[in-house]
Amino acid sequence: MQNQLGKLYVVATPIGNLADFSGRAKQVLADVDLIAAEDTRHISQLLQHYGISNKLQSLHLHNEDKVSAQLVERLLKGESIALVSDAGTPLLSDPGMPFVKLAKDSGIEVSPIPGACAVIAALSASGLAINQFSFEGFLPRTSSARLAFFETKKDAPSTWVFYESKHRIIATIKDLVLILPNDRLIVIAREMTKLYETIKRLPLSEALAFFENDKNQCKGEFVIIIDAAPKKITPQQLSDEQLRILTLLLEECSLKTAVALAVKITAVKKKILYQAALNLSADKR
Repeated sequence: MQNQLGKLYVVATPIGNLADFSGRAKQVLADVDLIAAEDTRHISQLLQHYGISNKLQSLHLHNEDKVSAQLVERLLKGESIALVSDAGTPLLSDPGMPFVKLAKDSGIEVSPIPGACAVIAALSASGLAINQFSFEGFLPRTSSARLAFFETKKDAPSTWVFYESKHRIIATIKDLVLILPNDRLIVIAREMTKLYETIKRLPLSEALAFFENDKNQCKGEFVIIIDAAPKKITPQQLSDEQLRILTLLLEECSLKTAVALAVKITAVKKKILYQAALNLSADKR
């Protein structure tokens, strides 16, 4: 492959298994004039494994504004540069956005070299609906900030996913339990593509026990996926008479009994009446 001068390559690297590295990515890293890396020591191990020798430049959160400008100057002079993070696809909760933005603003062609991505890998094996999802990156470090965030997401109509570290995974699960319903499905993905890969789907009510019963599950880096909230059935979707019946029954019976009787009286589907009953009960609190 001949160098394409004045071009920035955004190169995905393995997230664990070194075999998950494309031939195209290896060739690009061997042929560019410079590799900009989040941690040059980390990427050096990957390069050494594949017999690649090239110049490295550190580009991390603490220097990316200054270094980005310097690297774009080199691109404008005709050099080619590859951007890599420690693992996976760059820019997803990793440094590099100022560099890519400045390169684009300066008229530099930016080409992605796709490969491993922890978010997409976890979603693909989650068993949850992923036709729509939101990626939230790393969550706040404090419990109060996490609780506030979960409050905004508890009724999200689509799947949402975030990263978490081993240092905060238990605290984060405890915060989730305080805000989300116990039956909400959660997927815990850790050590993906590695020897002890675990991708577990379970109700939130069982998540703490999952970690407490096996302390090894607290090790590694985590992708956490939360199932979408059930679609809300509003009382307005019932007729006035159906709503009146359900309301009267809720005043006299338990929610379960009221719904069962309402199904027999109105012939409305149980799921619709149950959700409407939940909404009515919540409004009275």
